[in-house]
Amino acid sequence: MAKNLADIDSLEERLSALAKLAENFKERAAEIDETGEFVYENIVDLKKCGYTTLTIPKAYGGQELSLYDYIRLQEVIAQGDGATALSIGWHMGVVRNMYENKWEQQVLAAVYKDLHKGALINAAATEPQTGSPTRGGKPQTTAEKIGDKWVINGHKSFTTMSLVLDYFVVSASIKETDEVGNFLIRKENKGIRIEKTWDSIALKGTGSHDVYFENVEVGEKDYVETLGKSKRVNPWLLHIPACYLGIAGAAQKEAVQFAKSYSPNSIAGTISELPNVRAKIGEMELKMLQAKYFLYSVSKQWDETEGEAKEQLLPQLSAAKLVVTNTAIEVVDLAMRIVGARSLSAKSPLQRYYRDVRAGLHNPPMDDMTIAQLAEKSLKQ
Repeated sequence: MAKNLADIDSLEERLSALAKLAENFKERAAEIDETGEFVYENIVDLKKCGYTTLTIPKAYGGQELSLYDYIRLQEVIAQGDGATALSIGWHMGVVRNMYENKWEQQVLAAVYKDLHKGALINAAATEPQTGSPTRGGKPQTTAEKIGDKWVINGHKSFTTMSLVLDYFVVSASIKETDEVGNFLIRKENKGIRIEKTWDSIALKGTGSHDVYFENVEVGEKDYVETLGKSKRVNPWLLHIPACYLGIAGAAQKEAVQFAKSYSPNSIAGTISELPNVRAKIGEMELKMLQAKYFLYSVSKQWDETEGEAKEQLLPQLSAAKLVVTNTAIEVVDLAMRIVGARSLSAKSPLQRYYRDVRAGLHNPPMDDMTIAQLAEKSLKQ
């Protein structure tokens, strides 16, 4: 059995251990993509090695992983399978966010106790009528106080890992007020119904199905936070660009290996010796370096910034997502140009990388919102 990652202090050792797991993920990726099944085995492997607990705060017995270490580890997982990285990335971020958003201590203690045992948690926020919550739409899911209970009714879409979640963090409009809050709902609560609607051609293994909450009752303390109208800084969303950077890295490796081994009879050596191919390989490397330096430096800046100054980093965090995700798409495109028509074969992982990496355009924050943030930042200077 692999050593528990919680018992390893070195980032390099953790990266090495995860890289071995990622090879297993890579071997399963084609079948998962073909069947559209959830990445069950991969999530079990991540639980067994202790990965799912690494972002638990030290105050609750965890490792309190830094943002930089987190995105480096997520990138390695994505090199094996993007769907696995994106799925577990949401869990890891929520695990840290609920502490930083100052949930009630008793609730945190109970949830973290379960998380140490391998429980999984994710937000259920997107709705068919409102789209991404980052657009500011008010949830049509409602919460009504009846006696000492809250009763939740609503329909959430794109709920990643829905089939294996132990906890759902559900956003809902509070009846008879103008407020919106998050409610903690356990999987054993009556009234939860999952409808298998996930039919995306990208990241098929995330199991991002629709979830219905029908007269679900939760306790008073399960109203865990009120959501303000101003956008809250969430650095843990950097797991999104880290995922697509990892996919791009896998595409780069695939293309380089192909170039070093493919030798048509029209040339003496392999295509890696052709100037046009070498130019594309160099271009891929340049783009990967640019994306890595941007993502890594922003995450380190967050780790090194204290207190309220962190709030000023929202434009940089958003910009990192935009630049890295769009660069990842460009790298996959270059990789496919190197490999040529073979990259469109169902047997080639490149056609999967091509579909998966484009999903990043539709993860928050959206490019247009980031550009607007950057314009506002510039105009205020």
